[in-house]
Amino acid sequence: MVPALNPLSPLVASHPASSSHLSPKIKVMENSIRTNVPINQWSYDDQPRHKLLKQGFSGLSNSELLSILINAGNKESSALDLAKEVMKLAGDNLHEVGKLTINDLQKIKGIGEAKSTLIAAALEIGRRREVSIPMNRVVVSTSHDIANYLKPMLQDLSYEVFAVVFLNRANRVKHFEIISRGGITGTVADPRIILQRALEHQATSLVLSHNHPSGNLKPSRADEELTQKIKQAAGFLDISVLDHILISQDGYFSFCDEGLM
Repeated sequence: MVPALNPLSPLVASHPASSSHLSPKIKVMENSIRTNVPINQWSYDDQPRHKLLKQGFSGLSNSELLSILINAGNKESSALDLAKEVMKLAGDNLHEVGKLTINDLQKIKGIGEAKSTLIAAALEIGRRREVSIPMNRVVVSTSHDIANYLKPMLQDLSYEVFAVVFLNRANRVKHFEIISRGGITGTVADPRIILQRALEHQATSLVLSHNHPSGNLKPSRADEELTQKIKQAAGFLDISVLDHILISQDGYFSFCDEGLM
């Protein structure tokens, strides 16, 4: 009696399951999907750095771009795995990545001081690029203009700051400075320091600003009193306080627009 043939036996015979018979190229492609394989052992075309050079920035995902900054992984995770952990920590939202602190980043196993500071520095460069137009070319004529100028610098901060934009007669920005830094719920601004800076930069007007990390866009009574105090003091020097802009991740509040100036 002839034993029944296994219908799969020809396929098994012609395509051995052992990886020892796979070509080097196929082996590398297999490695590319294994998380514990260093990126430099991946297929050349799959490595983010080379992919960037070949396809440009648009060809890379956010995680792949972050992995180039991270540069190297560890025994357990590749640089891309670590980058995906960063994105996961921020809810897979690049806007939220910008809010992560160095301490937040170091909570990820494999990201230490060097990698976390590099990522934080790159994010800060991105913020500064948004406001890198030469100041003497920035003209503000509405609360919307000044809010757009301030948002990149203030909206992602996890602590409250008080900042001032100093303007010339043509409403061109001459100088921007964070006057004081505080905690999560408040900061204090000294009118004397603000007016001293205004005189140093020969400003004829200024716009006050502070951020609310909580997202709340309602000014406090203390905010209103401080605004009037600075406005009154500036008046003795013929310096106009045009507005006080409150910035949060949800938008902005203009004292001028709301009749509080």
